[in-house]
Amino acid sequence: MKKLLFILLVYATLSSCNTNKKENGKLNVVTTTTMITDLVKNIGKDSININGLMGSGVDPHLYKASEGDVTKLVNADVIFYNGLHLEGKLVEVFEKMGSSTKTPIALGEEIDKSTLIGSDYFASNYDPHVWFNIEYFKQFTKKVTAVLIEKDAKNAKYYKANETEYLAKLNTLQKTITAKIETLPKDKRILVTAHDAFNYFGKNYGFEVVGLQGLSTATEAGVKDVQNLANFIIEKQLKAVFVESSVPKRTIEALQKAVNAKGHNVQIGGTLYSDALGSAGTTEGTYIGMFEYNVNTIVNALK
Repeated sequence: MKKLLFILLVYATLSSCNTNKKENGKLNVVTTTTMITDLVKNIGKDSININGLMGSGVDPHLYKASEGDVTKLVNADVIFYNGLHLEGKLVEVFEKMGSSTKTPIALGEEIDKSTLIGSDYFASNYDPHVWFNIEYFKQFTKKVTAVLIEKDAKNAKYYKANETEYLAKLNTLQKTITAKIETLPKDKRILVTAHDAFNYFGKNYGFEVVGLQGLSTATEAGVKDVQNLANFIIEKQLKAVFVESSVPKRTIEALQKAVNAKGHNVQIGGTLYSDALGSAGTTEGTYIGMFEYNVNTIVNALK
């Protein structure tokens, strides 16, 4: 809390003297998660300056803003974040900024709440891992485009063309992954991971999703949780469980040992990208590439 109060104090000091000059006449855009950063890059491309606060493998549930982050936020023309309390430790910073003339855009707030999955783990009362519903990500795309056009009208046609191109790619992604998933029998569609980041994915594609740590990585899995899930895996005769790139793999490794100790051989089917994309410059470093990689990994391991 002391660290957060310090950050807010830095914000108040900087905002009182901030002149916010655009670099090369381009919008300064700040984003939080890697998924949102990739989306904004696809719409803004070379017409914006973009700063993503979180990198590959970073857990947004636990992310804490640094003084450098606050400086980026203060100097931004536009700020996009997921919302729904995904970036829990940044909420107070955003609330402080929302009291000024610059209000960060919570993309998750654009979604019809009646369609969201409920959760008691978050102050929003909703599961915030909404990017695993591609239809929601299309809504994000349209909102990002509208905001960029509002802030930078001279490039409106460019942003709109990029939006059309990206939405077409998302449509193709939907067809590609649906075809891949259809190769996996329905009775084998049980996904066990480190935490419940895949509920929207499961809802859309018919997977039963079980996370060892629940929806938030801020919670820890206990011995009882491991043993209960081990029994579930044996009962369902699952072939594989999965680690996540942004969550320490020790809990899933402990789960694997517990299952194997009971006489059932379960493999670690691979590493999935849940709360963060892969490394920049790789296929998994893009939202579309991440989604295809995850689906291929899941289906191939569970067949």
